[in-house]
Amino acid sequence: MWVPSALPTLIVCTPLPRYFHRRLHRYFWEAKKHISETRCVSGKGLRVKEGNRGVTFLDFCEDYLVCPFPVVVFPSDLKHVGDLRQLQGKMVEIHGPVKEYDGRAEIVLERARQLTGDAGQIPPLPKGYDVEKKGRYSAGKFSHPKTGRKTKKKRQSAPGQTEEQIDPMGTEQ
Repeated sequence: MWVPSALPTLIVCTPLPRYFHRRLHRYFWEAKKHISETRCVSGKGLRVKEGNRGVTFLDFCEDYLVCPFPVVVFPSDLKHVGDLRQLQGKMVEIHGPVKEYDGRAEIVLERARQLTGDAGQIPPLPKGYDVEKKGRYSAGKFSHPKTGRKTKKKRQSAPGQTEEQIDPMGTEQ
């Protein structure tokens, strides 16, 4: 069995009732044993990376290829989760069903409420953030709002005159 020595520790904890405030701890390489169970996984988020088609990954290892447990956020869920880049280098607790994909265990992060602790208070994504704009996103510049322009009223013909009374030659009938 492969046991990493220098990798950060990832703990799997079972959500239990409030009166029974105890957690069942497991290391992240044991997460595969909990597939199809709802668990709490905690560890230090080392890397946030955008993959193909806008899928965002939070990895707990330096090399994602050997990391047995990523957290996955699909582009449609990013607006519900928030700015995942803020979790890089922080302790993260994620609650949800552990699923298997491509031979690895993972949790799909769909809502911000799945995050607890310090990770539960990440800011929302910037307004103009688009996953498809790879490397071209800019938060923009701060500027004061522009004052609204007043619209000019259109001149109307004199009251009481109708189109029949006005001759195109300019003489009244």
